[in-house]
Amino acid sequence: MNKKTLRVAFIAIAAIIFPFLSFSQDTGEIKWMTFEEAVAKNKTEPKKIFIDVYTNWCGWCKRMDATTFRDPAVVSYMSKYFYAVKLNAETKDTIHFQGHEFIYRPENRANDIAVSLLNNRMSYPTTVYMDEAIALLSPVPGYLTVEQLMPILKYYGDNIYKNKSWEDYSKEVMNAAPAVPAQTK
Repeated sequence: MNKKTLRVAFIAIAAIIFPFLSFSQDTGEIKWMTFEEAVAKNKTEPKKIFIDVYTNWCGWCKRMDATTFRDPAVVSYMSKYFYAVKLNAETKDTIHFQGHEFIYRPENRANDIAVSLLNNRMSYPTTVYMDEAIALLSPVPGYLTVEQLMPILKYYGDNIYKNKSWEDYSKEVMNAAPAVPAQTK
């Protein structure tokens, strides 16, 4: 084989193999998945679920993607304690969960699952937290900086919410709570 043929063969093999390799741990990015993927993964390896509910037209959602969700501390903590879900509130895809079909409703301009997760308070972005049993812990509306998001992630990720109110916890870690998780339990 000559060098040119060898190079073409190498490129062809690399093109076939490369898509099957997973680099999510090495890229320093959050490994986003669909809601259904997170629920399925949770069945074999239980973790809490973090859901970023967004829309394509939301400027603050895009800013959060470009800043907060790229921070190394957020990426590291999220991958350790949560399955991270990106959920477009306006998806027209049918989502299957707990024996229900969640569909897009034009009158709401949203998918039923987003309406349910946000308690019918449609605000973007909203981060939603679910426990290992996939029970809703809380939606937290609004754009969050790293400094605002990390205490919330730790509140749920470290199970602090089981023994302490958000108000008491937030007083310990910051002067004023940036966003108050609305307890739904």
